[in-house]
Amino acid sequence: MNSIDFGRTADDYGRHRAGFPADFFARVAPWGVGLAGQDLLDVGTGTGTLARGFAARGCRVTGLDPSPDLMAQARELDRQSGVQISYVQAYAENTGMPDRSYDVITAGQCWHWFKRDRAAQEARRLLRTNGVLVIAHFDWLPLSGSVVEATEALILAHNPQWSYGGGNGIYGRWFADLANAGFRGLESFSFDIDQPYSHEAWRGRIRASAGVAASLNADAVARFDAEHAALLAERFAVQPLRVPHRVFALLGRNVGA
Repeated sequence: MNSIDFGRTADDYGRHRAGFPADFFARVAPWGVGLAGQDLLDVGTGTGTLARGFAARGCRVTGLDPSPDLMAQARELDRQSGVQISYVQAYAENTGMPDRSYDVITAGQCWHWFKRDRAAQEARRLLRTNGVLVIAHFDWLPLSGSVVEATEALILAHNPQWSYGGGNGIYGRWFADLANAGFRGLESFSFDIDQPYSHEAWRGRIRASAGVAASLNADAVARFDAEHAALLAERFAVQPLRVPHRVFALLGRNVGA
C-alpha cells in the first residue's frame, strides 16, 4: 500500500471524523476512567477527538502524536470546544516521559498503527499502580446493502492496495498485546450505533481515511471524491445517512510488579 500520512488530510480529519459517543464514556467510568482530576495520556491522539471527550469531563489530558499537522487541528478544535489539552509530538512506543506519570492511557482508533508490543510496554511503564490502559475503536461497518459496503467497494476500485476494508470492529489480537505486557483483569465491550452523516460529511470522512487522501495523490483523491458524490446521490439520496458503526474497547489494569 502507498505510504500513509494522515497529516495530508488533516483538515478533513478534523472536520469530519465523528468523536466517540457519550455511551462510550459512560461505559468506561466503572473502571475509574475519565474521573475529574485524573492525569490522562491519549496516545495517537490525531485531532484529539478522544482527548477532548475526557478533558470535557475534567481530566488533565495530554495528547501525543507524531503529526504536527493533526495536532494543529486538535488545538483549534480544543479552542472551539473550550477545553485545554497539552500536546506532545512523539511516538507511542517511545514517549520520553517519566515513569508512573499517568492514571489512564487511552488509544483511540490507532493501536493498529503502532509497534504494538512496544506501545503496550511503554504504556505500562507510564501508568501508576492500578492505572488503566484503554484501547478504543469507533469503526464503520460494511453491512450488506449499506452505504459503507458501497463506499468500501469504491475505495478498492481506486486503491486496490487498501487492506482495511471488510472489518467487523472487534479486535481480538489486542488482548495478547496487553496480557504479554503485564496488564491484568482484561475486559472488553462493544455496542453498535447508527452515526448520522450528511453527504458532504461522509465524503469528508472517507477522504480522511487511510485508503484515500492519506495515501493517494491529489488528482486521484479528486477522481475518487467525484465518483463517491455521484454514488451517494444515485443510491443513498436520503439525508442524513445512517451509517452503521461499532464501538469496541479493551481495558487492562497495571496492577504493579
